[in-house]
Amino acid sequence: MLDGKKVLFSGMQATGNLTLGNYLGALKNWVNLSEEYECFYSVVDLHSITVRQDPSELRQRARKLLALYIAAGLDPEKNCIYYQSHVSGHAELAWILNCFTYMGELNRMTQFKDKAAKHADNINAGLFTYPVLMAADILLYQADVVPVGKDQLQHLEITRDIAQRFNAIYGDVFTIPEPFIGKTGAKIASLQDPSKKMSKSDENANASIYLMDDPDTVIRKFKRAVTDSEAQVRYREEQPGIRNLIDIYCVCTGKSPEDTEKEFDGKGYGEFKLAVGEAVVSVLKPLQSRFAELIKDKSYIDRVIKENGDKANYFAAKTLRKVQKKVGFPERVR
Repeated sequence: MLDGKKVLFSGMQATGNLTLGNYLGALKNWVNLSEEYECFYSVVDLHSITVRQDPSELRQRARKLLALYIAAGLDPEKNCIYYQSHVSGHAELAWILNCFTYMGELNRMTQFKDKAAKHADNINAGLFTYPVLMAADILLYQADVVPVGKDQLQHLEITRDIAQRFNAIYGDVFTIPEPFIGKTGAKIASLQDPSKKMSKSDENANASIYLMDDPDTVIRKFKRAVTDSEAQVRYREEQPGIRNLIDIYCVCTGKSPEDTEKEFDGKGYGEFKLAVGEAVVSVLKPLQSRFAELIKDKSYIDRVIKENGDKANYFAAKTLRKVQKKVGFPERVR
């Protein structure tokens, strides 16, 4: 708890281009949490290098992602928005937690298996211990809650296991985090394969709407979205493509699935797809405009990076000193 508020931690990788799914499923919901929680939102660039990155491109993407956080509505005065790599406590705590994590636990992580299959020429130790760094990210700030999708629950479970194991040995050191799963927009599916979530790493460019897509591109992608032959706008499991489009439309307009069914009753898929595309364009336009302003304001972004980095380091150091003392490291002479 900080200032009477529970602590919330989350972050996104500075790789690829953020999609509509990232925005509606996570970023948009983060904005609504800052009044209730003390929030730490990280640009998790340490995680990014488990896959080979172009250094210059990674730096640019990290800065753009931080600016997108702000453009989406996250106030850096109310939320701690920072680069993971600027807080050495993440890596320091990760090493300590590595010594309290079992190989068998890491072997069971499904994301490691998936990534190892995709990057067979670079199955590095960082890829294997990725969940421990994620645990350090969360525990470093004594997070009470972590917004997670269903595909990330396994990582939060191992974080809880590590924290409970450490606490059992050394006492009440870490807060045991709970999952926070937003009800709205929890999973936005691919426009080309509604059985999969929309992903920034999808090789099919038509499968995802990127936050910087221009209006014509957005409309074109929705026109090409996979539907079915039933020709009815119905919110049913049997119509996953249409169900996904209804989800997107509802999050963008604030309407319910029932309202949407009535609105497009008797109308064709072409008209519905166009309406969804236009709703998305109206949501993205202010975000894109704000981002364009921010990315040009170098002094402001630099100040956010410095001030929020200092704040993150302050709270991280408090936890790290406590952990170092518990495991028996010599105290530093100041």
